[in-house]
Amino acid sequence: STGRCATLVRSAHDDRAQAAPDTGAAAAGLVRDQHGPVAVVRLNRPDARNALTAPMVRELGAAIVDAEKDPWTRVLVLTGSGDRAFCAGMDLRGFADGDEVPGTGDDEATAAYFRLLEGRVGVPLIGAANGTAVGGGLELLLGCDLVVASSGARFGLPEVKRGLFAAGGGTALGTKVPLGVALEMTLTGDMVDAGRAYEIGLVNAVVTPEEVLPTALGLAERVAANGPLGVAASKELVRLTVTDPARARDRLDHWRSVVFGSEDAKEGAMAYVEKRAPVWQGR
Repeated sequence: STGRCATLVRSAHDDRAQAAPDTGAAAAGLVRDQHGPVAVVRLNRPDARNALTAPMVRELGAAIVDAEKDPWTRVLVLTGSGDRAFCAGMDLRGFADGDEVPGTGDDEATAAYFRLLEGRVGVPLIGAANGTAVGGGLELLLGCDLVVASSGARFGLPEVKRGLFAAGGGTALGTKVPLGVALEMTLTGDMVDAGRAYEIGLVNAVVTPEEVLPTALGLAERVAANGPLGVAASKELVRLTVTDPARARDRLDHWRSVVFGSEDAKEGAMAYVEKRAPVWQGR
């Protein structure tokens, strides 16, 4: 529940529950924080509606890589600064001025950014939509596993109104919402409000603006409390069942062997019998 955020993640690792001293990330329009096993990444250009620049894309990708490589980080939360916008997509003003186009590199961080757009981040990813998300901003949320939205947020893929189309992942909208709704949103370019977004399954929860991040952190805490192998298997297989059922069947055999024969599986059963909280090892 939202009230749990004040006591989020009390553990022997609470020394990590502080802002990551990453001045480079802040300078590039991105701020990172660590809340126990939950890493929080915040797009930080509120005056520009958190529009994405090339350095921001690289920093976001780097944050994903770091979270995936850190065995202590179990969940990643992505949010934006301010209450007007989660992300307005690519910085069109910078593009018009000849700035570097976001996402054009071939480095590890840029590859991780594109994996986000495809829903293939290696840890559970929760979007905390503090405001409106359009174009590339909505495509970021489509790559998230769960989304908490502000009651004042609006969502849309308006590219067709500019003679373009949602080429950064927006055409996968039909994997999240009914096909007819996905076609309506992409063909008209019209926006939907937070209530409608919840009705169609685009977001998991709608809360007041001040409760967006606490609610997302509460969800992250609940996910992080579970067995990491079981969570990883569930995340991959549930997604694949929608996008590639044949691949999902193949991966099911792999994950069944890995998870059910793991030390964590034994620990989960033992903790249940002994009526205590499990201590996961991730193996």
